[in-house]
This record gives sequence, structure tokens and C-alpha cells, in this order.
Amino acid sequence: MIGQLVLALSILVGLHEFGHFAFAKLFKIRVDKFYIFFDFLFPMPNVANFALFKKKVGETEYGIGWFPLGGYVQIHGMIDETQDASALAGPPQPDEFRGKPAWQRLLVMLGGIIMNVVLGIVIFTAMTTYYGETYLPASAVKYGVLPNGLARQVGFRTGDKVVKINGRPFDEFDDIYKPEVLLGDNSYFTVERNGQLEDVKLPANFLDMSSKQTEDSILLRPRETFAVDRVTPGGNASKAGLQVGDVITTVAGRPVQFFDELQAALLANKGKTVALNVQRAGQPTTLQVAVDSDGRIGFERKSTLTFGTRHYSLAQAVPLGVKKAFGIVWVQARAFGKILTGKASAKNLGGPVEIAQQFGGVWDWQHFWGLAGILSMVLAFMNLLPVPALDGGHVVFLLYEMILRRKPSDAFLEGAQRVGTVLILALMAYVLVFKQLLKLFN
Repeated sequence: MIGQLVLALSILVGLHEFGHFAFAKLFKIRVDKFYIFFDFLFPMPNVANFALFKKKVGETEYGIGWFPLGGYVQIHGMIDETQDASALAGPPQPDEFRGKPAWQRLLVMLGGIIMNVVLGIVIFTAMTTYYGETYLPASAVKYGVLPNGLARQVGFRTGDKVVKINGRPFDEFDDIYKPEVLLGDNSYFTVERNGQLEDVKLPANFLDMSSKQTEDSILLRPRETFAVDRVTPGGNASKAGLQVGDVITTVAGRPVQFFDELQAALLANKGKTVALNVQRAGQPTTLQVAVDSDGRIGFERKSTLTFGTRHYSLAQAVPLGVKKAFGIVWVQARAFGKILTGKASAKNLGGPVEIAQQFGGVWDWQHFWGLAGILSMVLAFMNLLPVPALDGGHVVFLLYEMILRRKPSDAFLEGAQRVGTVLILALMAYVLVFKQLLKLFN
């Protein structure tokens, strides 16, 4: 989990900073430092100065810092977290940031965001080309859904068959998770329950409710039958004689058809040895198996759901990659809008802990790159926010200069930088410390 988080941040931060670096070099602006992670205790550039690695090539020092919460390029002649107005005494020099036209400075500041957007599009395009799109037809979910705690709280029940979303039929099961559905103000699902149609409405504070979900994060899973796909060598199931292809029909006399029923039956008998009835090549067989203290016996199931896959050429995948990438930005903007308008709580903001948990403890390259693509677009969106100390703050001041033909003073820019830094530090303190403490005491 930690390895995936560090690798993803290194790639995303490194390419973001390279975007600034590349435009600076293009316009012949001197770059003093290029660091992945900080070589100081952010935001204090003169505290705990040391690097895990550094090497000077030409006029630029390249390095890897010890403080893993970002990275930076130190562009000569620019007020940022590494230098203030006092370091820029005297007239602007030809190789300084402040000595260049506003449009060039604007592109330098947008360089990191541009790079993250390009990276996100490339990742989603490459994944669409290589893996295609796997989908589950809604018609394949014959046995209804298995709701998590949040879904039960809003009104779903085990076995509900979702037949409409917001009054309209749908083709793919994942349509349930579309952002416009889950973030909509009046979204509802029509389900078939015991032969009757009922509407399940998402409450206005659904986003807040989802942030408090601490167990299964998937709202609705397809309910499915199953067979044994792999038996763990040396495990209890292996010792009892369970084989690949077996279909478990009862546990301790309790009939099981679906995998969730098997899980419930095993949990009810954890720490015990129980009779397991299975169908093997059409013949009934009874096994005696020990259930461990976690309610497990040691096998992996084979899904009986029928998935479909769509394959695309590179030319077809590019517009899909663009659509997926900017779809992430749209979701971020809508979620922030809900927070700013009071329709959702700031508790929904996530930090490194939540990001690491999304990677999970198993290294899966498809999952890794998919999440890296999402994070790249999130990083682009966050940096574009008009907050001093972020790229978006610099962009606002540069647009002001270009429109009004008047540059803000260095003293004003330095003050704005300090205010922005305080805001970012406050947000970091909330996400990294206070939010985690709230979880412990709630």
C-alpha cells in the first residue's frame, strides 16, 4: 500500500514539476532546483534542509527530498514557497521569471497542470486500448443486489432488482455509480421487491453519509451464485477435501445458494467444525471442515456473472480517454460545489491515508494505473483552484496583470503567498491530523 502511494506520488509530482521546468527552459528562465518531495520542512525553506539524493547538472540542482508531501522547482526570480521578495532585490534580469512577458509566465505556471492533464488522458487512453472496457450488463444481475450498510440505511434490501435509475431503464450495472446519479440532488432507483415496484431515494446528505461508511465501500454488489475456483493449499478446505468446481449447497444443515449466504453461515459457525454438503460432478458429497475464527475455510470463488468486454483501436480510445479524464474534473468540481454551498461536509476531503487505502494492499497494475490517472486529474484540478501558493493563485494574478496592464507589487504577492500557505497548512492539518482523530473518537 505504501509502495504504491509513494510510486504514484513520485510519478505525478515529478511530471507536474517537469511541466513547470519544461516551460521555464523553453523561455530561457533559469531553474535553480528541481525536487521531487521537499528538501526542507514545508513551508519553511530554511528548516531541516537535507536531501535523500541530489546532483547538480549545469545550472540546476536535481534531487529527492525527505518531506514527502509534494515537490517543487525553484524558478529564478519568482516569489513562491522557496523564496520571498527580499531575495529579488534589484532590477529583473533576462534569465529571471519576473523579467519575462506575462504570457510566458502564465504558461510556466500552467505547465504543471497541463502535464497532469496530458498524463491523465494518456493513462486512460492507454488502459482503454490495452484492457478495453469490461462491463456487466444489467440483465446479467438476475438475483438482485447485495447492499452495504449505507445502501441499507437509505432503503435498499438484499435481493432488490434495480430496474430503473431516475425513472429510466439502464443497460449496464455500473450506471448505478455514475457521478450524476450519486451526486444528483433528487436521484432515485426503482427496484423490484417481492413482485412489487418501489422507489429508493437518495437523501440530500448522501455524500456526507458515504464519508462515514467505514466498512464495505461499494454501495450495491450484484448478488451471485458461485463455485469453488481455487482451494488454498494447506488450508482447512483443502484438508477437508474441497475441490475446484465443487458447488457448496449447505453449511451445518443451512442451505446456501448465494455467496453472501455462505459467508453468513460460516460466520455463524466460526471456530467450529461443520458439515459441508457439496455438489461434485452432479453427485452430492459431504465434507467435515473446520471454520477459523474469522469465519473462513480457505478457498476462492468463481463468479457466475457473465461480463462483456468492448475493445477499441487507439483512434477510438483517444476521445474516450479524454472523456474519462475530464469526467474526473467534473466530479471534483461538483463535489467541491456541494461543500462550498453547505450541501456536503468538508469531512469528504481525503488525504494520503485515504489515498493509500484506495490502492489497497495487493499490487495490481491495472488498478494502480487507473487510480494514478484519477489522481493526476485531481492534482490538476486542485492546483487550478484560485488559492495563493497554488498554481491557480499565480494564474489569477497573471491574468489580472494581462487584463489591466498593471502588475501586483512584490510585497502584495509575498503577502498573498503567505496567506495561501497558511490556508494550505490548515487544510493539511485538518486532513492529516484532525480528521483522523475524529475517526478515532467517533
